[in-house]
Amino acid sequence: MDNLEYPAARRCDVVDHYFGEAVPDPYRWLEDTNSTETKDWIAQQNALTQRVLKSCLNRDAIRARTRELWNFPKAGVPFRRGVKWFQTRNSGLQNQSVLVVGDEPCGEARTLIDPNPLSDNGTVALTQLSITHDGLLVAYAVSESGSDWMTWRIRDVSTGQDLQDLVQWSKFMSVSWRRDKSGFFYAGMDQPLESGVFLDESRGRRILFHSLGTSQRQDEEVFSAPNQPDWLPSVEVSNDDRYLFLSIHRGTGVENMLLVKDLAYPDARFQPLCKDFSCKAQVVGNEGTRVLILTDRDAERQKIVELDVSRPEDPWLDVVKECEDILLEAQICGGKIVCHYLRDAQSVLKIYERNGVPSHEIAEIGSVSLTHDSTSPRSFEGDPSDSWIYFQTVSFVESGTIWRHNVDTKITEVLQRSASILDPNDYVTERVFVESQDGTKVPMFLIHGRDMVPRGDGRVLMYGYGGFNIPVTPSFSLLFASWLDSGGVVAVTNLRGGGEFGTSWHDSGRLGNKQNVFDDYCACARWLTTSGWSTPGRTAISGASNGGLLVGACITQHPELFGAAISDVGVYDMLRFDKFTVGWAWRSDYGSPNDPEQYRWLKSYSPLHNVTPGTCYPPTFVLTGDHDDRVVPGHSLKFAATLQAAQGCDRPILLRVAASVGHGLGKPVEMLIDEVVDKIVFLETAMA
Repeated sequence: MDNLEYPAARRCDVVDHYFGEAVPDPYRWLEDTNSTETKDWIAQQNALTQRVLKSCLNRDAIRARTRELWNFPKAGVPFRRGVKWFQTRNSGLQNQSVLVVGDEPCGEARTLIDPNPLSDNGTVALTQLSITHDGLLVAYAVSESGSDWMTWRIRDVSTGQDLQDLVQWSKFMSVSWRRDKSGFFYAGMDQPLESGVFLDESRGRRILFHSLGTSQRQDEEVFSAPNQPDWLPSVEVSNDDRYLFLSIHRGTGVENMLLVKDLAYPDARFQPLCKDFSCKAQVVGNEGTRVLILTDRDAERQKIVELDVSRPEDPWLDVVKECEDILLEAQICGGKIVCHYLRDAQSVLKIYERNGVPSHEIAEIGSVSLTHDSTSPRSFEGDPSDSWIYFQTVSFVESGTIWRHNVDTKITEVLQRSASILDPNDYVTERVFVESQDGTKVPMFLIHGRDMVPRGDGRVLMYGYGGFNIPVTPSFSLLFASWLDSGGVVAVTNLRGGGEFGTSWHDSGRLGNKQNVFDDYCACARWLTTSGWSTPGRTAISGASNGGLLVGACITQHPELFGAAISDVGVYDMLRFDKFTVGWAWRSDYGSPNDPEQYRWLKSYSPLHNVTPGTCYPPTFVLTGDHDDRVVPGHSLKFAATLQAAQGCDRPILLRVAASVGHGLGKPVEMLIDEVVDKIVFLETAMA
């Protein structure tokens, strides 16, 4: 590709000082996405990117095939409230999924909430749901332009009409109803200044109770900790409506305090069940005063214990003991304990009696991953009084089959099969293990056509994340489907820092151990060459958010390993990540640039601060959204400007800033297709 003339980026003389070291930040002005200068620069960057990508002769064919691959019916896991069944559905190319209600799971249903008419471009999304126990009222949240900020409304299920209630300025938490429908608990924050909605720090979250039919101004404060701005509280009402459980995290750390309040006594105070941040303690359910807790205390792969809220000082009693698999979540369903485990980064459902005695494992689902849509934090649905559980399985080549299983009869049935036009029988998923720099074995999924064998010329698209105790499991994505359909190979890595293999796996990839994550990813890239699957020039890497940091660190440390790089909404400035929106919460995984030792860790791998002028970096595609209020666009803008100025060869550094798009939440289908087409065209051009 010919040398590109990049839009001019003014260099300013801003210099920060950290522990006696001067650190220039010449593109600081790009952090202000509201300024005219930044907006003009973004427009020029977008114009250059589209000019380059539209030169691809088969772009129209790629777009037509991409739309075809995504044009199939999609549905979430059905769930019952009262006598009604609820489910999210998308007919194929609707910009946003809709909520439907009917009389049976996956059956005939009427539309209850359709966010598509709420905006001209499909950028208003249905992002959270909470339905009363009797199924008569739905609290639903919508977000605009991909923002994490949510606005809650209440809809009457029978009439389909909204009540007068309106709750604004909430983030990252659903609401929890009282059983009598008198109102719900939620997490609220102060309304930010108009100029800082998408930039200013989001702190001071508190718990409030909204009484149905009243103004938000009258909401009762249930919990706040003004002297602990890093605390993130959330609450849940017990299924019997007796207790309010309060969980408090410090930022994104997995450890939490757990408190309980007896709702039978209006003046009761919260009492501690886990009074410090020494472990994870997550409520599974309760029977009277006996509460089941999922914890990693003395169990890095997690277990379930029981305690009595009336005697919180008593020892915790093991119910479901730790095993070789990783326990992710659990619910009480039909009087039994249903546990979702990971076994080698793939889902397993196990059923236990209430006393912890093993009952059975659901074997029919095979080597897949359980999934859920954005409106629910659960990967399976069930009820303490119902023996049926409902779940959906996906793989890298199978878009989603909905099942139900009876925990008493052990019968498993398919309710709705995958509708994707990609034929799973045409592909093979292998599991390989790669030796990292320090000898650690790093697992990797390798997905390719059934008849493909390593000949040294494969086009491989790698994906990784490696952070925040989040497991990377089999998933179906439009990008993966398009790449596989075009004859490419997909490699999905399970890097340290993730949640695939327990506490030690997470700890070995965070804070002072973060470099292990980048070493793991680079080792996987080298393996693709030594194994004969590819070469550096035909190996592309991709990642988003913390995975964008991964891509940025790897191309600045080892540019020779990659033929192309795609980095979405990445964290690139590791010295200023904590100054915007919720960035402060990530210190649990990254550390703080205000600490001298942690500053040295961060600067050693910070992508923005490790770009070397004159280096030949691989073709790189940096993507963000102008409304990203989680990882603010300034990260991507500054990194792209720095790479463009430093590039020592004619390989392109392209920046794409999507309008009315955030961190990825609620992205309209048409915008998703446009983005995937641009990525495929970029890869085709870069690795031609």
